[in-house]
Amino acid sequence: MKSFVYRFQAIAFAALLLVIPATGVDAQKPKATPTPSAQDPQIVDIVTRRVRLPITVLDKKGFFVSGLTKGDFQILEDKIPQQIDFFSDDIGQTQPLNVGVLMDTSSSTLGKLKFEQESAINFIQLVVRPRKDRALFATFDDNVKLRQDFTDRLDLLEKAVFAVKELGHQTALYDAVWQFCDEKMRSVQGRRVLVVITDGEDTYSHAELADAIDIAQRTETTIFAISTKAGFSGTVGGVEMGQVSNDKDNVLTKLAEDTGGTAFFTGDMLALERSLTKIAKELRAQYLLTYRSTNEQYDGNYRRIDVKLAVANRNDLRIRTKRGYKAINDKVKP
Repeated sequence: MKSFVYRFQAIAFAALLLVIPATGVDAQKPKATPTPSAQDPQIVDIVTRRVRLPITVLDKKGFFVSGLTKGDFQILEDKIPQQIDFFSDDIGQTQPLNVGVLMDTSSSTLGKLKFEQESAINFIQLVVRPRKDRALFATFDDNVKLRQDFTDRLDLLEKAVFAVKELGHQTALYDAVWQFCDEKMRSVQGRRVLVVITDGEDTYSHAELADAIDIAQRTETTIFAISTKAGFSGTVGGVEMGQVSNDKDNVLTKLAEDTGGTAFFTGDMLALERSLTKIAKELRAQYLLTYRSTNEQYDGNYRRIDVKLAVANRNDLRIRTKRGYKAINDKVKP
């Protein structure tokens, strides 16, 4: 993986040496904070080998399946069976939820700002339980901007969402995911979710798609993507219908599915509300499994995760969770 920080530093240094005519593109790019030190009292050193898996189980009609037990699941890491050391079927009630809503405000979203704002605030209102869950709101275009930090106050979040009036030019989607996973998600306790509202086309990031997926997996962040490519002009076939029509759709699909989430391609408000409601219900219906990897080496290699079900007479069930991680000694809150 190319280093996001190193690339930023190299470009910033070059900018000091050269006088570059103004081009309308902001030269300042989002910069991730360094990995917190072991001396930071707010960060608990949790080795990556202890893997946490929020898991969604669905039947063939797309309904969430409840009532499963620890014995119904089998975890494989690089095809090697792993022992489950923790299981919970009620994390939607017992664990706080930290939701980051990232909204695309680049020029490619012209005419869709109201659609995006309605998407953002509707989702926040659906999932945030006062005094239990928290949300932050941010935008990304040429710059990545935090508009409202984590809070459970819906009035502050709504004010921040509808205060957005102007659009930028370029789209730094991967930088936004990278920065908020690294700077915000790793230091909060409980479940971590990013909802990205965008048309899916990145035109400006230093980070790449693989970087964004990697940092989300390492900080145990699940990503859900809502496409705005159609605005209010009508519904658009997408992942839920098994149709991925172009590269931008593929980007959102991979970003979400590799981190355990899903992408929605909807173009009218009714379909959007159904998608948002489905995400909210999923976050309340997940299972949580953890295991300690039998491979104890911090070798930086990618470890593939496969979760299987052994439920009698239920061949129709399918699982959604993150697909793997890199074996790096990282630091996140439990």
